[in-house]
Amino acid sequence: MNPYDDEDLNAIRDGVRALCAEFDEAYWRQIDEQKGFPEAFVKALTDAGWLSAMIPAEYGGSGLGLAEASVILEEVNACGGNSGTVHGQMYNMFTLLRHGSEAQKSHYLPKLASGELRLQSMAVTEPSTGTDTTKIKTTAVKQGDKYIINGQKVWISRVQHSDLMILLARTTPLAEVKKKSEGMSIFIVDLREAIGKGLTVQPIANMVNHETNELFFDNLELPADSLIGEEGKGFKYILDGLNAERTLIAAECIGDGRWFIEKASAYARDRVVFGRPIGQNQGVQFPIAEAHIEIEAADLMRWRACEEYDNGKNAGASANMAKYLAAKASWEAANACLQTHGGFGFACEYDVERKFRETRLYQVAPISTNLILSYVAEHLLELPRSF
Repeated sequence: MNPYDDEDLNAIRDGVRALCAEFDEAYWRQIDEQKGFPEAFVKALTDAGWLSAMIPAEYGGSGLGLAEASVILEEVNACGGNSGTVHGQMYNMFTLLRHGSEAQKSHYLPKLASGELRLQSMAVTEPSTGTDTTKIKTTAVKQGDKYIINGQKVWISRVQHSDLMILLARTTPLAEVKKKSEGMSIFIVDLREAIGKGLTVQPIANMVNHETNELFFDNLELPADSLIGEEGKGFKYILDGLNAERTLIAAECIGDGRWFIEKASAYARDRVVFGRPIGQNQGVQFPIAEAHIEIEAADLMRWRACEEYDNGKNAGASANMAKYLAAKASWEAANACLQTHGGFGFACEYDVERKFRETRLYQVAPISTNLILSYVAEHLLELPRSF
């Protein structure tokens, strides 16, 4: 069951819905058609304090937890929007909050809370390693009071609309560490200073309006105080943030799923063919009902992941399973919705095809369904590691 106070969460839902009502589906459709970025929406969400929800009050935020953050992103998608344009600031924040120094938090968090700065990007994935993160080749070599960064990253989102970026790089060669997960460190990069001065950004065109890029580091210099936490512990820190990311993505998928189910149900009630509403046919209503059941089940795992994370427990298994269930359920809901609409589902004016493309992403990223299955097999079922 939902372990959180329904009254508090409903107040958040109502507030986010009221804001989203100012940015209807026509707004998002236009943004998608133009391959644009929803600046007005992001500003409104920031000004209303929703993007600073998890920042502690002493730094200008609301001091809320992952559960509340998940509701914010869920409602954006349930209202027909695309929270993929803002979710980076939510989960990237946890890396800084949990592992940043007091000096870093005092410097960055108030500016993030006010909207003066944006932290929308995290650079982990590389072309030759994919999700085999321990074999990343981007290096950070300390020289005096600086780190020199060289390497390449791929599929890094929202760099053009972010002031700061979390970067994972290897500070100790793989051959010199006892465990392959050691020797990596995380840094906070000021993109305003880095781009054009050792960092080159190459946009990647893709099927979703999800701004993403390839990054090239060529002797980029970072101040030594850009290091977050202890050198060599970056992989552990990143995993902590990724558990938050996967839980938030699950919430977004739940929001998508509810949008698809509502859209399909409304169309099935109103569309009359052969003298009767198509929703009267079990062949139409059963897939929608099944999608609803699966979304509700995924939602329960989302709350379990939130409860564990917010209480300082290891949320790895729950976060992975929540993301798997929610991404699968939203994709099935998308298929049911498109099939219910028939040919009209392909028409841009119905928004089904846009949301269909957007939710498909989460079968692949931020972690593929196959890797989640491998995680569960190894860590929960104690089966031999498959890779």
